[in-house]
Amino acid sequence: MKIGIVGAGAVGSACLLSLVMRGCAREIVLIDKNHERAQGVATDVQYGTVLSPAVEVCAGDYSDLAGASLVMITAGINEKAGGATNRSDPAGRLRLLDNNAGIYREIVPQILRTAPDTVILVVSDPPEALADVVRLLGHDKVLSTGTSLDTLRFRFHLAQRIKVHPAYVEAQVLGEHGLSSVFLWSSASVAGKPVLDAMAEPEKPTLQHEIEHEVRYANITIIEGIGASQYGIGMISARITEMVLRDERAVLPIGFYQPRYGVTLSLPSVLGREGVLEILEPEMSDEERHGLERSAETLRQAVARIGVAAPQRKTA
Repeated sequence: MKIGIVGAGAVGSACLLSLVMRGCAREIVLIDKNHERAQGVATDVQYGTVLSPAVEVCAGDYSDLAGASLVMITAGINEKAGGATNRSDPAGRLRLLDNNAGIYREIVPQILRTAPDTVILVVSDPPEALADVVRLLGHDKVLSTGTSLDTLRFRFHLAQRIKVHPAYVEAQVLGEHGLSSVFLWSSASVAGKPVLDAMAEPEKPTLQHEIEHEVRYANITIIEGIGASQYGIGMISARITEMVLRDERAVLPIGFYQPRYGVTLSLPSVLGREGVLEILEPEMSDEERHGLERSAETLRQAVARIGVAAPQRKTA
């Protein structure tokens, strides 16, 4: 199968490497407005493919996306370049929306002219709102990475506190991949035992606050160290791609348009070859439910602000 990646920056390069290492596809096309950069990244990675399952990696243009089963969009201004690294800024990643929506208005029509049936996976920040940009530009088969990475971070930090391997922690983050995300503490568990029961009663509020803070601002902590949050998102993007291409019917929180909320946000979803096949909205406490409603409202206001109009459909 063929995969496309639009954007050869730090995140696009990390996605490419993760795809190659997982052996997700037979052909990967990397596109960037700076073709020399795309060519350099593709050339560098292709030498390592000698050690991977058979895959052809090349730099190309939009015409090369014909027949692609999935196209990732990683292009756009990142948090550091877009001034979204202030922990006190209530906008968070949504500060990047206006600029990146403009970039998507240029990219998406070019993808759709060549690969109208592809699944588009939005990786750029803010992913939920940009998925709505793709949808409003006329494409329904669109996902965003959403809170899939937040969920991994949540599990990791919980596992550290209760001293188990993260793979055995069941916990989810829903809503926005951003400051309004919702942590489902009520259902977080290990082997069916609620994680809150594994925490000493006096320490619970402090530990919950610490973990949520670590997860919400993990991107800024990473950027302060290496300049871009790239490897984790590259790994989860490759895994999502694998779920879609293999028609796995795997379940994870991912960004998808939710008519009930009137916006794209992350809920546990069944993933297959056509994208999201089913939404599995979990039980939530009243506080978590209200938090999800607030997260949806935050995203609705952001999308309404940029005013993307759907293209006019031609009539016979």
